Amino acid sequence: MSALNRILPWLLISLLFIACTEKKGTYSPEGKALAAQIQSLEDQKMNGANADSLKQAWLELDQNLNVKKDTVLAARVKYYLARQYARSRQDSALFFVEKALELIEPTTGNAKYKALIYNGIGNIRSLEAKEREAGYYYNKAATIVLSDTASGLSNEAKSAILLSAAQNNLTSFQYNLAEKMNRAALPLVDSLPEGHINRQRVLVQIIQTLNTLQRTAAEIAPYLHKLEELHAKHPDKYNISFLYDSKIQYYETARKTDSILHYELRKIAIDEHLHQQTSSPTLMNNLFVDYSNVAAIYVTLNKPALGEKFIQKANRLKAQFPKLIFPTNEITFQNNLAALYSLQGKNKASIDVLNHLVQLQRSIYQSENTQAIAEMNALYQLQAKDQSIRMLNENIEINKLQLQQNRLWLMTTSLAVILLIIILFFLYYIFRQRRSRQEKEKVLLQQQLLRTQMEPHFIFNTLSAVQSFMRLDKKEDAIKYLTLFSRLLRSNLELSRENVVPLSEELETLGNYLILQQMRFDDTFHYHITPPQDQDLSAVMLPPMLIQPYVENAILHGIDLHTGNGSIDIQFAVSGDILRVKIQDSGKINSDIPELSHRSLSGAICRERMQLLGKKASIQIYKSPNAGTTVILHIPVTY
Repeated sequence: MSALNRILPWLLISLLFIACTEKKGTYSPEGKALAAQIQSLEDQKMNGANADSLKQAWLELDQNLNVKKDTVLAARVKYYLARQYARSRQDSALFFVEKALELIEPTTGNAKYKALIYNGIGNIRSLEAKEREAGYYYNKAATIVLSDTASGLSNEAKSAILLSAAQNNLTSFQYNLAEKMNRAALPLVDSLPEGHINRQRVLVQIIQTLNTLQRTAAEIAPYLHKLEELHAKHPDKYNISFLYDSKIQYYETARKTDSILHYELRKIAIDEHLHQQTSSPTLMNNLFVDYSNVAAIYVTLNKPALGEKFIQKANRLKAQFPKLIFPTNEITFQNNLAALYSLQGKNKASIDVLNHLVQLQRSIYQSENTQAIAEMNALYQLQAKDQSIRMLNENIEINKLQLQQNRLWLMTTSLAVILLIIILFFLYYIFRQRRSRQEKEKVLLQQQLLRTQMEPHFIFNTLSAVQSFMRLDKKEDAIKYLTLFSRLLRSNLELSRENVVPLSEELETLGNYLILQQMRFDDTFHYHITPPQDQDLSAVMLPPMLIQPYVENAILHGIDLHTGNGSIDIQFAVSGDILRVKIQDSGKINSDIPELSHRSLSGAICRERMQLLGKKASIQIYKSPNAGTTVILHIPVTY
């Protein structure tokens, strides 16, 4: 069978099954919407019902200004427009696929789209019988697939690209390259759906390639066995003519003429049936070659009568379609006719046919030579164009490199300036921290100094009370008082060593102090302490011995100790980082009694301590003739 006859069906199949599924990386919101629309159209399989609507949708996208601004989107649209026109208008298909190539070729990357477009141009050039140009683009597409740089390309598309390139390489006598690409396609087709045409195509092509390479029948047998299994499993999916043709090639390698004849005759029956149903140049040439091949077999078997029968069938077919016979098929026919005449003893007729064959071959050679020169010139221009594009890309890369170097210098300078600013800021921060720490230490020393001033004052008052008990001969009360006092003094000594203490310990110390004061003044007053609600008292930290002096003032100067009805109410509340302490006494009946001088001393010390606590600390004093004195402290606390 003529190699060209085997190529054409696969070319048409390639145009139908290659799909582009990769999405572009980053788009604007409008670009994303366009990309999604394009992807949706790509996913739709073209059929008779939707062909017109799909074509119109692609044409509208081709005119979209936002699509034209994006090189890759524009190339995708034009590529799919070429596919829409591939069945009906070959010139339009070529126009759009070449436009797609012009857009995508200068870009860096985009290997997937380049592979698809190269393969599309290869298909068009093959249909134009420009096999060298077709091979150039087929092999460029296949190289991308073999290098595994076309991420996102489906196995269906990869296998179609490799198989197209392999078939072209076979007809261009690049047999080893054809075998390599066919074998690369083998694992890809395993992932395709059952009944997919490429599952058959790869086996048919590899058998054809191995037969051309004159490999042994044993090497071809495994692939023929797989092909037989495929046809047995899906008899309605595949054209059995390809199976018969593969078996013919297998038996040619095995040199079994009877088997070759058997499958040639079966193939003729299939091709005759197809030719009656659908008349096309490809089917007609297939049948023409079938008749010639069977005639040649009968000549080999020394059966000239049967050979003449099929030669006549081929001759009638040629007479019916004189302009549709491919030149290579005509050569096959003329060779077989000369062999038949020689077997019949018609030497003169055989010589005439051979002379005619020489003229025909010379004519074909001249025609092919002219076409080859034209194609080689076109290839040279294509390669020159590719070289120009490569140089342009290299220049772009050099410019990018220079730009990157400039950016690097700019970034280095910027980083140096930023680093200098950070160092200066860091030094300033360290200076501020050190100064703040020194001021804090100064405040703590002042707090400790003030506490040391308050402790003698507290001890002096306590000793005065003990002296009073001893003078009144209240030994038991004195002993009890001294016991409580020692406990309170120990607590105060422990707290005085700390900068801050838990509120729970401060409340306990305050309670012990009030009990001592009740004993000192013979229970002439009562008190009530209200701690903060829903608060972990051990977690609230405040300066020690800050509340006690105000409670002492309330006892000594805020209540009437002679009536025995005095009362002191102390309330605590926490809000954020502020402890609110409200100290309220019941007041005196005779408020004209002058206050003792030591009140001013303790009050002055406490005011200084509160000032050292910062702006959030405050003291508020409210006096009422009937309700006594209310002191409200706002003390900053920590947790």
